[in-house]
Amino acid sequence: MAYSVYLKKNEEKRIVAGHSWVYANEVAKIEGKDKNGALATVFSHDGRFIGKGYINHASKILVRIFIRDGSNDDEQFYENSFVTAKAYREKLGYNNCYRAVFAEADNLPALIVDKYSDYLAVQFLSLGIDLRKDMICKILVKVFSPKGIYERSDVAVRKKEGLAEVKGILYGEVPDYCEIEENGLKMLVDLKNGQKTGYFLDQKENRFAVRKYCKGEVLDCFCNSGGFSLNASTVADSVLSCDISELALKNVRDNAALNGITNITTLCGDVFEVLRNFRKEKRQFDTIILDPPAFCKSANEVKDAYRGYKDVNINAMKSVKSGGFLITCSCSHYMTTSLFEKMLIEAARESGRTVRYVEIKTQAPDHPALLSAEETQYLKFFVLQII
Repeated sequence: MAYSVYLKKNEEKRIVAGHSWVYANEVAKIEGKDKNGALATVFSHDGRFIGKGYINHASKILVRIFIRDGSNDDEQFYENSFVTAKAYREKLGYNNCYRAVFAEADNLPALIVDKYSDYLAVQFLSLGIDLRKDMICKILVKVFSPKGIYERSDVAVRKKEGLAEVKGILYGEVPDYCEIEENGLKMLVDLKNGQKTGYFLDQKENRFAVRKYCKGEVLDCFCNSGGFSLNASTVADSVLSCDISELALKNVRDNAALNGITNITTLCGDVFEVLRNFRKEKRQFDTIILDPPAFCKSANEVKDAYRGYKDVNINAMKSVKSGGFLITCSCSHYMTTSLFEKMLIEAARESGRTVRYVEIKTQAPDHPALLSAEETQYLKFFVLQII
């Protein structure tokens, strides 16, 4: 008998509004018996149907709802979902590389699918989704016709679902690097070992936007494989790409060579120390780009992350020439927009510089956010001018 999950009184309001997650502490009782990871039906305290989703007793998120009518999680359901998600991206003009499925925002919680030219990179982040891996891959092949599918479920969040971190080829053949085109530039993406699923697709439009602000001498911090660096190089006199990973810097050099770009140099080092050294040397840049990894991945880490963001932004503000620009980002949803702005205001005050807003952006449209689920809205991209 399938599980029936009954919520405590008034706990259904957030979920009815469109949020997917049912937390274990919101549940009054569970009836029936089935396998962990099975499709469960969720009801309000008074027995009204709320929706259906995969259950996992090992997780604080007991059920992730994705069906709100009489449908079932069969192949046709997934095919319809993938076709809808693909059509949305194509309507926006995406074709070569984009996020094809963005979990809750595409009504497929815990499933990430990124398209890199002829290849797909996927993440299965919950038990229920992981148990249906074979079926999902079968439907992805039908809808997207990829040459290969590579799993990048090597993420710590799977441990909360009782799952091990895994990666590997699920379909076809996948090269170590595949070539994509972004903003008229060629990029080599490391599907097997690169950050996230190989590349940060959510900054695509923002990387193009920096071309307005990157005249002169540019410093790209936390440069990873060089997305911002290459876009900046199209208008800058010179770009210095800095990262703590020598492998990332090799990728920058390879990507520059692929495009015949010769005005990028690389620097291996800790960005915090690099910026402090530039201050001591009184070296300044026309534009500095800060695109760090998430400094906080849980609410408990916000205070430490706030100090880290503030430190690096103060040093960057002091290292920008008067009239130049600081482009600064955060990809953690725990560092909310209001908190990020508060940090920037404090950093400007403590840096002794006069700073003004120029442009504020968020994640690319292939990473849509639900108004009902704040977790889906995570990226902050601020362009500031240092007076």
